[in-house]
Amino acid sequence: MINYTNIFSNDGMTYQQYRILIDELLLQHKTTGPDDSDAMLHYTKMNVQRMSRVDKTVKLNEEFLNVLNNVKNKYRFLVISEGWCGDAAQIVPVFDKIATSFPDRFELRFVLRDKNLPLIDAHLTKGGRAIPVLLILDEKGDVVKKWGPRPDILQELLAGWKRDSSDMMEIAEKLHGWYAKDKTQTTQQELTKIFKDLT
Repeated sequence: MINYTNIFSNDGMTYQQYRILIDELLLQHKTTGPDDSDAMLHYTKMNVQRMSRVDKTVKLNEEFLNVLNNVKNKYRFLVISEGWCGDAAQIVPVFDKIATSFPDRFELRFVLRDKNLPLIDAHLTKGGRAIPVLLILDEKGDVVKKWGPRPDILQELLAGWKRDSSDMMEIAEKLHGWYAKDKTQTTQQELTKIFKDLT
């Protein structure tokens, strides 16, 4: 039985702590998780730039803000992530924007996937440890909603790209091109549906 409250309170990092950890590890030529290969370091450096860009540009759209305004109770966001994950870099700044826009309603913490395998294994995507995963906890510490690792439409596109090509660099380029054009809007639309259930 997973004690989500315990993980949130004792292992969880704020967004700022998560970002600092990634930066500090990079200075030591490391990334989060066990793989410090050149490829993983490259992905992580790119992801720091991506997170910084999304941090600066993300704006919650009007429909989403209206829904968030109507959320009745307090919730905690437990996010399973890693610094090397490209999807996470494009998405986690949205979670931070929600939490900082409504600090009286939402509290955000991050945990690393590879240090919390029982946690991610309880929330697999089609049998895989795909991240990021957002777990929304109520005040009792129960998971009331889950979202991730990426918008549904992108999940379908990605499956198609992987069928057509085994070139991971090419696939990553398409993935990040999609995110750049979308400007977090599809992520916000899907999250809007989830949060409507909490109003």
